[in-house]
This record gives sequence, C-alpha cells and structure tokens, in this order.
Amino acid sequence: MRLAVLSALLPRPALRRALAWLLCCAPACIAALPAPGWGAPGTVTQVTIDGPIGPATAEHVRRGLEHAARDGHRLVILQMDTPGGLDTSMREIIKTVLASPVPVASYVAPGGARAASAGTYILYASHVAAMAPGTNLGAATPVAIGGPPGGEAPRPSAPPASAQAPASAPGSALERKQVNDAVAYIRGLAQLRGRNADWAERAVREAVSLPAADALAQRVIDLVAPDVDSLLRQIDGRTVQVQGREVKLETAGATVVPHEADWRVRLLAALTHPSVALMLMMIGIYGLFFEFSNPGVGIPGVLGGICLLLALYALQLLPVDYAGLGLVLLGVALMAAEAFAPSFGVLGLGGALAFGIGAVILIDTDAPGFGIPLAFIVTLAAVSALVIGAIATMALKARRRAVVTGDEALAGSLAEVLETDAEGAWVLHAGERWRAHGTAPLRPGQQARVLGRRGLVLEVEPLDGDHSPTRTTGGRP
Repeated sequence: MRLAVLSALLPRPALRRALAWLLCCAPACIAALPAPGWGAPGTVTQVTIDGPIGPATAEHVRRGLEHAARDGHRLVILQMDTPGGLDTSMREIIKTVLASPVPVASYVAPGGARAASAGTYILYASHVAAMAPGTNLGAATPVAIGGPPGGEAPRPSAPPASAQAPASAPGSALERKQVNDAVAYIRGLAQLRGRNADWAERAVREAVSLPAADALAQRVIDLVAPDVDSLLRQIDGRTVQVQGREVKLETAGATVVPHEADWRVRLLAALTHPSVALMLMMIGIYGLFFEFSNPGVGIPGVLGGICLLLALYALQLLPVDYAGLGLVLLGVALMAAEAFAPSFGVLGLGGALAFGIGAVILIDTDAPGFGIPLAFIVTLAAVSALVIGAIATMALKARRRAVVTGDEALAGSLAEVLETDAEGAWVLHAGERWRAHGTAPLRPGQQARVLGRRGLVLEVEPLDGDHSPTRTTGGRP
C-alpha cells in the first residue's frame, strides 16, 4: 500500500533513485548501531560481597555477571569484605568469573575489609586484583583441616614442579590430600593471571596473610586504590585476557551501576542459613506428625509439608553430615512420641539429647558464618521439650477425665424405671427411653444403676434406699 502511494507521488525514475540510496545507506546505519547485548559505553557493574560466602553469594555473583554481559557493560567490580565461606560456593564463583565474557576486577574494600580464605582464591581468579589501603588477604588454608599441625610447613626455595607435598609432610593422608588440592588450585589461578604463585602456596600451607601494600610489592595484587574512581582511573588502558582474547579496558570516567540482590537471592540467603534450615526442618516434622496423628485439620500438614520441603532444599545446598541429620530426625521423632505415648520422660529426654548432638554436628564445615550456635541449639531443644511436655500433660489430664460417651459412659450411671411388663421394663436414661432388664424385680418410679448394655437393652440393678425421683437421671451417683 505504501509503495503504491509512493509510486503515485514520485515519478518512476525518482522512486528508483530513492530506493537505491536507501539500500546504500542501510549498511552504514546498521554499523552505527551498538553491538547486540552492549549498553552505553563506559558502564561498569558493581557487585558487593559482604559476609561469608555461601550458595546465595554464588547466585548473586552469577546474576550480576549475567546482567553485565547482557547489558554490554565494560567491567564488573567485585567488591569484597569476607572472612571466607564454603568451598563449593567459592568454586562456583570462580567458574563464573573464568567463564565471564566481561572482565572482572576484584576489589577488597572499604578500609578495614579483608579477603580471607575463599576471598583470596576469588581475588587470584579475577582479571584485575585490587585492594584498598588498610585491607588484608590470605589465610587460605582449608578451614576443615585447620592447617598442618606441628608448626609451619617448610618454605619452598623455588617454585615446585608440581603441587605435591613431600612424603614427610605432617598430618594425615586426608589432610595432605586436601591441602595439596587447594595448593594446586590456587597455584593454577596464580599462573593463569601471572601473579605470585609461591606466596599463594604459602597462604594455603602456612595460612599467612598480607596487608595491601605488601601484597602489591610481592605481586599478589595488581594495584592499591583508595576508592572505586581511583580504581577505574588506574586500570584504564590496561589489557587483560578474557576467554583467550586480549581486551583493553576503557574505564576512565565510567558510570558505576550497583547490582543489588533481588528477592530470590535474599530468600536463598535466609533459607541456607543453617539455623533457619534446622528450625524449618523441626517445624515440618512436627507439623506432619501432628497431622498424621489427628488427621482432618489440614493446617499442620500443609504448613509442615512446606517447611520440610524448604528445609530439604536448603540442606542439599549445605555441607550436611548425614549422621547429624539422622540424630536430629531421631531426636524430633522421640520427643514427638513422648507426647502421644508418655514414658515418664524417657523418650523425651533421649530425644532432646539426640537432637542436641545431631544439631552440633549437622553442618560438616568450620567455615565462618555457617555454624549453628550452641545457644540456639539449646534454646530450640528446650522449647521443643516444653511444647512436648505441655502436650503430654494435657493428654494425661484428658485420660483422667470421666468418659462421657460410649458404653463406658453408661456403666455406673442412673436411670429411672418408667414401667414394667412381661419382657422387662422401660427406663429413662439421659432423656431417652431404653428397654431394660433388671438383676432384681423393678417397679415404676424406682432408681436403677446401669451395669452395661447388650444390644439395645440396658442391664440394670435396682437401688435400695430412698432415691428421689426428681434427681436428674443419666448422671453418676
């Protein structure tokens, strides 16, 4: 339709010339457009790691790097202040950094911050390593080992051909394997980025640390910068290797865009806290136990199922000791059983003890920020014991209460004889007429005690003495 309008307005030669000019200018216009996936030139993403490194931290970093690559940002600043964290989460972050198409500059800041343990590995893996004055890094010994016992390991006089420790290295075979694996890992990162591999090995074997100025002097980091603007000025024009190709950084005067953690990352951070996971597991087990013991309510079962699934999701992301998990489950089961099968506290005490021991050894790591405080464990066990004790007390009171329904409620209650006939008598019990057989002759107006029921006939015995006919029947004498 539009071509028809143009044909009517323009002569045919003029139309041909216009189309020819359009075809000639189209490639130039397309070339002037920014490359797909790249945003405004000079934009930098800043991702902050503040605290222990765990599954939520790894997810936060992954999302930040994906966001930077999608929007075409020129650099990602990974600002760190961490005491360390989980080995699995650290390795996920390093894999993300190594696979990132956007250069990553790890920056230990602000002043007083640290990149200890896992933070040192991430610093070595980054394309640019920087620190603010007054910060430190190091102490990269695997925390589950606690460092080689018996003093410092001997310092190598030259870079070893391999990361294998000498046969006389102290510690068990498992400890040596873990240390050697960590040494090989950090030396590989150091060699990849051209940084001091010998000091990296000492950071693992001897848990040594360095302040910012010494780290720069020993080629552990690339530069010292007091703030982000200074960092961007210093690395402007620097060439780094990104996925096997050289990339020149153009960061002078770049706009820094912080990447904030979204609700998914914050929820994951809350769920993967060991104390929260333990509490969710307890609520889930109790909810399902109460639902199965008294079906029909629905709320405990639904709430328990949701909490238990969330707890299982969190625990599969954490280094869980299965012996500890088994003890926790056994303890909760025993404490719940105490409420429904009172054993004078034996089951409850055993359950509280099993729960406490299991909770202490539940998380199989000494990584900072991922232990369960002993005070929290004691409080949780005490609260559980109090709840179970209250339920058991109410159950005992209910058992002592008089039965008000069924054949047991009939036995011993009173009835009034209404009339007699050849087949027996009719009595009034709790406002109802019953056919009755007496153990002795009955007479109208007489009070009788119910002995039991046989089908629809009550077995009664007449009462001797003066029993007022106005007394309410159906009660106990």
